[in-house]
Amino acid sequence: MPFTLPELPYAKNSLEPHIQATTFDYHYGKHHQAYVTNLNKMIEGTEYENSSLEDIIVKTYGDPEKTGIYNNAAQIWNHTFYWKSMSPQGGGEASGVLADWIKRDFGSQENLVSEWSKAAATQFGSGWAWLVQEGSHLKVMQTANADTPIAKGLTPLSTIDVWEHAYYLDFQNKRPAYIESFFHHLINWEFAEKNLKA
Repeated sequence: MPFTLPELPYAKNSLEPHIQATTFDYHYGKHHQAYVTNLNKMIEGTEYENSSLEDIIVKTYGDPEKTGIYNNAAQIWNHTFYWKSMSPQGGGEASGVLADWIKRDFGSQENLVSEWSKAAATQFGSGWAWLVQEGSHLKVMQTANADTPIAKGLTPLSTIDVWEHAYYLDFQNKRPAYIESFFHHLINWEFAEKNLKA
């Protein structure tokens, strides 16, 4: 079956004033939709047309002849994950097992946010900054363009999109202000904890 644009987990205006509904009109309604449309065209009649998004990503990763398929599949997955990484009730402190892991691996949530913010701010050009689980530990990582941790066998817990179209209408060229807003007001720690694997 062709892929479809997943529903947002909240209303387009519910992250205001931090991210405007207009940003969702473009970022979700046009960019995310374009990845879905492009992937469906690329995989029609191929071995991938009945595969899951995750299978397509893993099977096409690193294959120069499948770069277009990989990029569009990974961007569908990354964006769907990014929307869930935010919440209208976001911000605040992690709790439960995730908070324990953060304290063990980073010393404090403040240290984690500092390291993660630096990764997001220093990702040159377009890309993503992630909190991932590798085995029984957490780490922060950057990926460029469409790359995604699941292609590398890692478990993503949360992400911030640092492609310019993610923040330019709201923050113009002030990426650090967007990053600060993400961590203070938007990050969905409950979603991150749900993604932890025992």
